[in-house]
Amino acid sequence: MSFSENYETMDDLHPIDIVESLAEHHAWEFDRVTDDQIAMAVEGQWRTYSLTLAWSDHDETLRLICTFEMEPPDEKIPALYDVLNRCNDMVWSGAFTWWAEQKLMVWRYGLVLSGGLVAGPEQIDRLIAAAVMASERFYPAFQLVSWGDQTPAEAMKVAIAEAYGRA
Repeated sequence: MSFSENYETMDDLHPIDIVESLAEHHAWEFDRVTDDQIAMAVEGQWRTYSLTLAWSDHDETLRLICTFEMEPPDEKIPALYDVLNRCNDMVWSGAFTWWAEQKLMVWRYGLVLSGGLVAGPEQIDRLIAAAVMASERFYPAFQLVSWGDQTPAEAMKVAIAEAYGRA
Protein backbone atom coordinates (compact mmCIF):
# COMPACT_ATOMS: atom_id res chain seq x y z
CA MET A 1 0.00 0.00 0.00
CA SER A 2 1.34 3.43 -0.90
CA PHE A 3 1.47 6.23 1.64
CA SER A 4 -1.07 8.22 -0.42
CA GLU A 5 -3.71 5.56 0.09
CA ASN A 6 -3.77 6.45 3.79
CA TYR A 7 -5.19 9.89 2.97
CA GLU A 8 -8.66 10.43 1.55
CA THR A 9 -7.94 13.93 0.31
CA MET A 10 -4.56 15.54 -0.08
CA ASP A 11 -5.87 19.05 -0.75
CA ASP A 12 -6.12 20.19 2.86
CA LEU A 13 -3.16 18.22 4.20
CA HIS A 14 -0.28 20.33 5.49
CA PRO A 15 3.17 19.16 4.26
CA ILE A 16 4.53 19.01 7.80
CA ASP A 17 1.60 16.77 8.82
CA ILE A 18 2.73 14.39 6.09
CA VAL A 19 6.32 14.52 7.36
CA GLU A 20 5.11 13.77 10.88
CA SER A 21 3.16 10.75 9.63
CA LEU A 22 6.24 9.52 7.74
CA ALA A 23 8.40 9.95 10.85
CA GLU A 24 5.90 7.90 12.85
CA HIS A 25 5.76 5.26 10.10
CA HIS A 26 9.57 4.92 10.01
CA ALA A 27 9.85 5.16 13.82
CA TRP A 28 12.19 8.16 13.57
CA GLU A 29 12.60 10.40 16.59
CA PHE A 30 10.97 13.74 15.83
CA ASP A 31 9.85 16.99 17.38
CA ARG A 32 7.11 19.10 15.86
CA VAL A 33 8.82 22.45 16.48
CA THR A 34 5.94 24.57 15.15
CA ASP A 35 2.94 24.01 12.90
CA ASP A 36 5.26 24.71 9.95
CA GLN A 37 8.44 22.95 11.11
CA ILE A 38 9.56 19.49 12.21
CA ALA A 39 12.96 18.22 13.31
CA MET A 40 13.92 14.57 13.31
CA ALA A 41 16.80 12.16 13.63
CA VAL A 42 17.37 9.52 10.95
CA GLU A 43 19.85 6.73 11.55
CA GLY A 44 22.24 6.06 8.68
CA GLN A 45 25.10 3.65 8.20
CA TRP A 46 27.76 6.22 9.11
CA ARG A 47 25.89 8.28 11.70
CA THR A 48 22.57 9.74 12.77
CA TYR A 49 21.54 12.67 10.60
CA SER A 50 19.52 15.64 11.86
CA LEU A 51 16.80 16.66 9.44
CA THR A 52 14.59 19.71 9.60
CA LEU A 53 11.72 20.32 7.22
CA ALA A 54 9.92 23.64 7.21
CA TRP A 55 6.99 24.92 5.19
CA SER A 56 6.95 28.54 4.03
CA ASP A 57 3.54 29.87 3.00
CA HIS A 58 5.20 33.04 1.72
CA ASP A 59 7.03 31.34 -1.15
CA GLU A 60 5.17 28.01 -1.07
CA THR A 61 8.33 26.02 -0.49
CA LEU A 62 9.01 22.94 1.58
CA ARG A 63 12.59 23.35 2.78
CA LEU A 64 14.73 20.45 3.93
CA ILE A 65 18.10 20.56 5.63
CA CYS A 66 20.01 17.46 6.64
CA THR A 67 23.01 18.10 8.85
CA PHE A 68 25.83 16.29 10.53
CA GLU A 69 28.61 17.61 12.71
CA MET A 70 32.17 17.86 11.45
CA GLU A 71 35.19 19.44 13.05
CA PRO A 72 37.90 19.37 10.40
CA PRO A 73 41.26 20.91 11.26
CA ASP A 74 41.53 24.51 10.03
CA GLU A 75 44.28 23.60 7.57
CA LYS A 76 41.91 21.07 5.89
CA ILE A 77 39.11 23.56 5.18
CA PRO A 78 40.30 24.38 1.62
CA ALA A 79 40.38 20.65 0.78
CA LEU A 80 36.95 20.24 2.36
CA TYR A 81 35.56 22.99 0.11
CA ASP A 82 37.19 21.31 -2.89
CA VAL A 83 35.60 17.92 -2.13
CA LEU A 84 32.29 19.63 -1.34
CA ASN A 85 32.29 21.22 -4.81
CA ARG A 86 33.13 17.86 -6.39
CA CYS A 87 30.21 16.28 -4.53
CA ASN A 88 27.82 18.99 -5.69
CA ASP A 89 28.91 18.34 -9.29
CA MET A 90 27.68 14.76 -8.89
CA VAL A 91 24.18 15.50 -7.58
CA TRP A 92 21.11 17.10 -9.14
CA SER A 93 18.56 17.30 -6.34
CA GLY A 94 20.01 19.40 -3.57
CA ALA A 95 23.46 20.58 -2.61
CA PHE A 96 25.95 20.47 0.23
CA THR A 97 27.24 23.53 2.02
CA TRP A 98 29.58 23.96 4.97
CA TRP A 99 28.38 26.02 7.93
CA ALA A 100 31.74 26.80 9.51
CA GLU A 101 30.43 28.66 12.56
CA GLN A 102 28.18 25.77 13.57
CA LYS A 103 30.69 23.13 12.35
CA LEU A 104 27.98 21.43 10.31
CA MET A 105 27.90 19.85 6.89
CA VAL A 106 24.49 20.63 5.43
CA TRP A 107 22.46 19.11 2.61
CA ARG A 108 19.82 21.60 1.43
CA TYR A 109 16.85 21.28 -0.84
CA GLY A 110 13.75 23.35 -1.48
CA LEU A 111 10.65 21.83 -3.04
CA VAL A 112 8.65 24.63 -4.66
CA LEU A 113 4.91 23.97 -4.58
CA SER A 114 3.60 27.23 -5.99
CA GLY A 115 0.12 27.64 -7.36
CA GLY A 116 -1.47 25.39 -4.77
CA LEU A 117 0.48 22.26 -5.67
CA VAL A 118 0.57 19.57 -3.01
CA ALA A 119 3.43 17.21 -2.27
CA GLY A 120 2.34 13.65 -1.68
CA PRO A 121 3.70 11.33 0.98
CA GLU A 122 5.76 9.33 -1.54
CA GLN A 123 7.35 12.52 -2.85
CA ILE A 124 8.24 13.75 0.63
CA ASP A 125 9.51 10.30 1.65
CA ARG A 126 11.73 10.30 -1.45
CA LEU A 127 12.94 13.80 -0.62
CA ILE A 128 14.02 12.67 2.85
CA ALA A 129 15.57 9.46 1.51
CA ALA A 130 17.54 11.42 -1.10
CA ALA A 131 18.99 13.69 1.59
CA VAL A 132 20.09 10.75 3.72
CA MET A 133 21.46 8.84 0.72
CA ALA A 134 23.51 11.84 -0.43
CA SER A 135 24.88 12.29 3.08
CA GLU A 136 25.71 8.58 3.32
CA ARG A 137 27.31 8.57 -0.11
CA PHE A 138 29.64 11.51 0.50
CA TYR A 139 30.28 11.27 4.24
CA PRO A 140 33.36 9.02 3.73
CA ALA A 141 34.85 11.50 1.24
CA PHE A 142 34.40 14.39 3.69
CA GLN A 143 36.07 12.34 6.42
CA LEU A 144 38.96 11.14 4.23
CA VAL A 145 39.84 14.64 3.10
CA SER A 146 39.50 16.02 6.64
CA TRP A 147 41.21 13.28 8.62
CA GLY A 148 42.74 10.75 6.21
CA ASP A 149 45.30 12.98 4.53
CA GLN A 150 43.82 12.16 1.13
CA THR A 151 43.49 14.63 -1.70
CA PRO A 152 39.96 15.56 -2.76
CA ALA A 153 40.35 13.46 -5.94
CA GLU A 154 41.43 10.44 -3.90
CA ALA A 155 38.66 10.94 -1.35
CA MET A 156 36.03 11.11 -4.09
CA LYS A 157 36.88 7.60 -5.27
CA VAL A 158 34.79 6.24 -2.39
CA ALA A 159 31.77 8.21 -3.67
CA ILE A 160 31.84 7.15 -7.31
CA ALA A 161 28.64 5.12 -7.34
CA GLU A 162 25.27 6.24 -6.13
CA ALA A 163 24.16 4.67 -2.86
CA TYR A 164 21.17 2.35 -3.03
CA GLY A 165 18.73 1.42 -0.32
CA ARG A 166 16.35 3.52 1.65
CA ALA A 167 16.35 5.70 4.70
